[in-house]
Amino acid sequence: SSIPADHRGKAQLIIKEAGVFAGGALATYLFKYLDNTATVEQFIEDGALVEKGTVALFVEGNTIKLLQSERLVLNYLQRLSGIATRTYSYAAKIKHTSCTVLDTRKTTPGLRLLEKWAVALGGGGNHRMGLYDMVMLKDNHVDFAGGIKAAVARTKAYLAQTNRMLAIEVETRNLQEVKEALQAGVDRIMLDNFSPELCKTAVALIANRCETEASGGITLANLRAYAEAGVDFISLGMLTHSVKSLDISFKI
Repeated sequence: SSIPADHRGKAQLIIKEAGVFAGGALATYLFKYLDNTATVEQFIEDGALVEKGTVALFVEGNTIKLLQSERLVLNYLQRLSGIATRTYSYAAKIKHTSCTVLDTRKTTPGLRLLEKWAVALGGGGNHRMGLYDMVMLKDNHVDFAGGIKAAVARTKAYLAQTNRMLAIEVETRNLQEVKEALQAGVDRIMLDNFSPELCKTAVALIANRCETEASGGITLANLRAYAEAGVDFISLGMLTHSVKSLDISFKI
């Protein structure tokens, strides 16, 4: 209503706090999707560390289309950069170990693919995308099925019958369940709400017979202790479910 329909303008995306930039490729796609005459020049690679005041990209196009794109692009990039930034802070804390921080399925509805992309850009790894690419038998599955042995046996039979080649992970709550999971034969054992010391004991018990994953009650303060306990993975819902967005602005 306030700008002529054929007006053309230029704008830039400015980083307003230090962090990890994520979503530039998506921004380029969105600008061109809404205006096929737009030209975008990205100065910062996705996954790069950025400082306050950095210009991430420059866009030129139909002014009305640029303004229609503004909030959409910022909503995505601020959140994705916030996720990448948080992931980086966790991954950097344990880079001296062979442990990898993983995301979970605790993602924003509709944004899982993008949020997991941001985790990867921040230096983390991706856990399951959904229920279809790995079997995870959690405590409720185990209890309903009548124990770990029964749950795993039925799962293996189901996979064979349906011709599915999927890894099986079992959540354990104590060392006895760890032993049961080993006897049942699984691909990964999750150590849920174990202390770092108990994780170390469990890792020694497992002795490289399958992958290990720690989860539950893990924060930036105790992350290193868990990684140094020898687990292969640490899964963290906080990487995506309650992240602070990175401050980014869109200026003409």
